[in-house]
Amino acid sequence: MSTVNPQPLWQPDPQRIARSQVTRFQAWAAEHHGAPADGGYEALHRWSVDALEPFWEAVTQWFDLRFSTPYARVLGDRSMPGAEWFPGATLNYAEHALRAAETRADEPALLYVDETHEPTPVTWSELRRQVGSLAAELRALGVRPGDRVSGYLPNIPQAVVALLATAAVGAVWTSCAPDFGARSVLDRFQQVEPVVLFTVDGYRYGGKEHDRRETVTELRRELPTLRAVVHIPLLGTEAPEGALEWAALTRADTEPVFEQVPFAHPLWVLYSSGTTGLPKAIVQSQGGILVEHLKQLGLHCDLGPEDRFFWYTSTGWMMWNFLVSGLLTGTTVVLYDGSPGYPDTGAQWRIAERTGATFYGTSAAYVMACRKADAHPGRDFDLSQVQCVATTGSPLPPDGFRWLHDEVREDLWIASVSGGTDVCSCFAGAVPTLPVHIGELQAPSLGTDLQSWDPSGKPLIDEVGELVVTNPMPSMPIHFWNDPDGSRYHDSYFDTYPGVWRHGDWITLTSRGSVVIHGRSDSTLNRQGVRMGSADIYEAVERLPEIKESLVIGIEQPDGGYWMPLFVHLAPGAVLDQALLDRIKQTIRENLSPRHIPDEVIEVPGIPHTLTGKRIEVPVKRLLQGTPLEKAVNPGSIDNLDLLHFYEDLARKRA
Repeated sequence: MSTVNPQPLWQPDPQRIARSQVTRFQAWAAEHHGAPADGGYEALHRWSVDALEPFWEAVTQWFDLRFSTPYARVLGDRSMPGAEWFPGATLNYAEHALRAAETRADEPALLYVDETHEPTPVTWSELRRQVGSLAAELRALGVRPGDRVSGYLPNIPQAVVALLATAAVGAVWTSCAPDFGARSVLDRFQQVEPVVLFTVDGYRYGGKEHDRRETVTELRRELPTLRAVVHIPLLGTEAPEGALEWAALTRADTEPVFEQVPFAHPLWVLYSSGTTGLPKAIVQSQGGILVEHLKQLGLHCDLGPEDRFFWYTSTGWMMWNFLVSGLLTGTTVVLYDGSPGYPDTGAQWRIAERTGATFYGTSAAYVMACRKADAHPGRDFDLSQVQCVATTGSPLPPDGFRWLHDEVREDLWIASVSGGTDVCSCFAGAVPTLPVHIGELQAPSLGTDLQSWDPSGKPLIDEVGELVVTNPMPSMPIHFWNDPDGSRYHDSYFDTYPGVWRHGDWITLTSRGSVVIHGRSDSTLNRQGVRMGSADIYEAVERLPEIKESLVIGIEQPDGGYWMPLFVHLAPGAVLDQALLDRIKQTIRENLSPRHIPDEVIEVPGIPHTLTGKRIEVPVKRLLQGTPLEKAVNPGSIDNLDLLHFYEDLARKRA
């Protein structure tokens, strides 16, 4: 990786830097907590990882956290896994999420948008009233702190109310999107044994209605711990027998009662994509999420009461939980329930325009789809309110940076961010005071000692290595559900480097402090000692208009050889002839390296993904190595299981 400093694509102006919350926080923390007053973000970040306790205490004070009982110290135990944050403290996440109702009762807390693209507001006072009513009803149903409450719900206001009411009671929230099939939902919910299930009768997507009542019947049958099922009639149907009506539970004018729980009390359960075995049921804490999200949303995303925060997501992805936390900063949260590209590719830009979004988050895949469709959002929509476009899910290719800059606005802050379900936050990404360089994340996040390590644990600069975090973060899992001895948790992150979190991504930390993500390290391509992330191949190959999507796998052969096939799903009308083969190889040779030209290019009927849209590389690799399908992959976690039979057949033929 070159250490030459190219010209940045974007540079914040001095006024923006001065008024950003992270600049004001630094000056205040210098005065009150010994942070460096000079040296900008780089100096602040160094202090935040060297002085963990003063830094996190400063975060709680800057954002005025309400501890109902005080903490004994900031960090009781810093070992990983098992770090103990703010021992002795009690608080409530939902109480903080609804604070703006005290001062901005009639302003919108939520803007809900469906496929008509017409926003419907829910005011802060109405959100608080519904949460108060529902929390009282949950208590009347016998829901107690620590009980699990589940939602089979799309991205609608009722899902936010249910999450906040659950947190208010001190119960533990967990959710799946209604496009998940019954088996996939049960693989998740059966692990945590919920006592209440919130569910819709169906959902709308791509202009069509999808009835989910049969799936709901199956969920009720297979979840014996349920004491109550709450029916939300999104498609207008009657409540099934024995179910409670949403409207009846949320109509009272009840002041919410916020259970004061220990800092490490569980807030929610998220699930890894679970491509092998059952999904990991990842438990994060009320206090840990509260302080981590205030830092990330307030300081990194620079969100406050004047902002409108839109991220395209579903309730089955950690970005939904992250989006809801926008309420912590008093920000209006935009919820969109529908297809990302309905009725046309410009759908998300239209929603950003109509909601006045100031911070708009999407996937790198959507940006690249807009580029491929020759969309012109800056010309076709009024995006003057949008200050930042953020992307995650996969690395944003260099062409994506250029396209956003050229087609949205030249003075646009582009934040490619990277983190994970495992911490429900970002390891690196948005910093409002730093320049943006093409293809790079701006910097590691505050309080996150992000490093790139070689196999022996030596830190690397300007070289590809393993993404590791060498100090605890408050939102790291407190445990996995059904992992009594902690072995699965330990093996997931701490097996390679004892006491240090290894995330499973290849990264480069550049000498100017920025970060490049190269893809998953467990499916990394390693040819003749030259390592490359699969994302680099996709970025190059998918520039070709004939390639709809691709999947590259590197397989170590028993004889010491290395087989690297590239699977391509072609655009309609395209043919994998010699001319296209030559162009694919030439593209990789010119853009990446001659070593990473695939051994074979194979046309496939489609590329399989997890239900959250990630290409599944490791299970396909295992199939090609001869692992039986049922052992290589958890079928309930795949969007189209039939696609895997192609790779299974190929393995058979090769054997």
